[in-house]
Amino acid sequence: MTKQTITLSNQETISYQWLDGGFDDTVLLIHGNMSSGVHFEPLTTRLKPSHNVLVPDLRGFGDSSYHKPIESLDDFADDLMMLLNRLNINQALHVVGWSTGGGIALKFAAKYPQFVNTITLIESCSYRGYPIFKKDAEMQPTNEVYDSKEEMAKDPVQVLPAVNAIENQDKAMMKTIWQYAIYNVKTPDQATFELNISETLKQRNLIDVDWALMTFNMSSTQNLSVPGDGSIEEVKAPVLNLYGAQDLVITQAMFDETNAALHAVTPIKIPTWSHSPITDDPDKLTALIKAHITS
Repeated sequence: MTKQTITLSNQETISYQWLDGGFDDTVLLIHGNMSSGVHFEPLTTRLKPSHNVLVPDLRGFGDSSYHKPIESLDDFADDLMMLLNRLNINQALHVVGWSTGGGIALKFAAKYPQFVNTITLIESCSYRGYPIFKKDAEMQPTNEVYDSKEEMAKDPVQVLPAVNAIENQDKAMMKTIWQYAIYNVKTPDQATFELNISETLKQRNLIDVDWALMTFNMSSTQNLSVPGDGSIEEVKAPVLNLYGAQDLVITQAMFDETNAALHAVTPIKIPTWSHSPITDDPDKLTALIKAHITS
């Protein structure tokens, strides 16, 4: 696994893996929050014998720069388009987004539909965003969302523990967070776990991304935070939407509402998958993606 770097026209330096096997198509892997392209390694390894694979670290994650703070998931989609232009990648593109990366994949497909042949969503946030609710005295979620980024940044359950772990480079705390919320079905081997957590601790934009998720809304109606922009209607490529019943991050309702909004979608629910099927069952995950790409 070797990362390269390139500077985009917006002066952000993006770290990426480019596995060029000389194939006619490219799989673009978009990671989620609290991760980097390195977390895709089990999937990258399995895809590279049959496809070119591009695996970037998004702005503010991994080894990419964070000169200008992002304001929305649109910024990540635009960065990806700049990256493709700089690398002169213009062959058939298959976009795969995990978690927050799923929202970015949908936004990319809506803004640049001519470049996208297929979309695969892996445990994706909803096309209507991901709310973070205010907590009551018992630290349980209420039915009210935060009104500002500053208020949300103080959330004692979903935000502050991860922010503090990153600020203090507290690997033990970050491991606990991942073990509880993401690796609740299967934990990777020790070396992989250590590497993935080290990559997570490189993140510099956690609060900005959390707020971008709350204010992400591709629907035509209001979510709990903002009006929708209606851009889900611009997503024309066929979508494979994968969801694990053991996911503690994404809800069944989020999965269902995204399926209902898409024009051409194949939803698949796997009873044994958590938020990280990349760890739980990379062979089956790869097989499903390859079948979707070639269908």
